[in-house]
Order: sequence, then C-alpha cells, then structure tokens
Amino acid sequence: MSKTIYVFNRDEEKEYHYNITEDTVIYHFSINSGGKVDIHLVTEGVSLYYYYNNINYSEHTFMIDVVHDKSHTHSEVFNHGVNVGSDSLTYYVNGIVPKTSFKCICNQENQILNLKDGKSTIWPNLLIDNYDVDSNHGAYIGKFNEEKIFYMMSRGLSYEEANRLLLNGFLLNSDSIDLNQISDFVEEIEKI
Repeated sequence: MSKTIYVFNRDEEKEYHYNITEDTVIYHFSINSGGKVDIHLVTEGVSLYYYYNNINYSEHTFMIDVVHDKSHTHSEVFNHGVNVGSDSLTYYVNGIVPKTSFKCICNQENQILNLKDGKSTIWPNLLIDNYDVDSNHGAYIGKFNEEKIFYMMSRGLSYEEANRLLLNGFLLNSDSIDLNQISDFVEEIEKI
C-alpha cells in the first residue's frame, strides 16, 4: 500500500518534516517560494518518491534532506524548477545514508530552466557512509532544447505552443498527478 501527499505553497518560506513509515509519494508544488524539507525514512524497506515542482519569480532557496535512517530503503527525488525572471533560484539537495544503513537506493534528479537571464545553482550532494548503497545524482541548468522546439514547430505548432507543452511536461512530470489537487499551479503554468 502507498500513501500520496500533495503540498502546495505560494509566496512563502516554509519548513516541512516527514518521517516515512510506509511507501510514500509526495507531490510538492511551489509558486515563488522556497524553504526546507527534511525527510527521514524510518522504517526498513520503505520507498519514497518525492516530486518538487517550482515556478520562481524572485530570489529563493530550496533545501531538501533525505535521510535513510534504516536499511533497504529507497528514495527517488525529482526537483524541477522554472526560473521565470532574472533573479536567482538555488537548490541544495542532500541524500544521506549513514554507515548503519545497508542496501539503500538513493537517487536524485535536479533541473532548473532559466527562461530569461536568471542565475540558478544546484548543489546535488550524496553523503554516503556505507559501501553497500546504490546512488546517483544529476543536475541540469539551462533552457529548453532548441531542437525539440524546432521539431514541434515543424509539426505545425507555434513557438509559444511548443514552449507551453514543454513547460507542462516538465512541471507536471508524473502520470499519477491528480490535476484537481493542484489547479492553482496548473493555472500558473498558463501565465508564464
């Protein structure tokens, strides 16, 4: 059995703390916000899928710690941000596995798109104190691939329509999202 949590915040800095005791999916949607998320996998064998999707209009920092307190735990963290203006957006993402936790999987994928001349930074950290762990991280800061936009335009879409589709795919990056839960976020994508 799996638990699903939806979090939405706008124009605020907020802290969230989770102790994961069962398989959990967290969808966190943020508009012009930052903050800190502290997640502990406290039951052996649990899995966490965490999706952070952010639309940024001013200077913000987002920090996340995922701590594997028990063995055989699994975390997949996906951070996707769109930096709309010329301010900065910074992600600090820490996957932490202490030496007492074995056979853990700790992965993270971080991406920030700068739509203008924004300054973005990603600090993807894997703090692993055990050799019996599978972990990966990635970070990308940039713009949409112009070849994708060109391809979509060659199929009859305008530049604006191609960008809108890419933004939707980037920020609504899971097939399981209940769009009714995040209608304000979906409306905000249309304003970009």
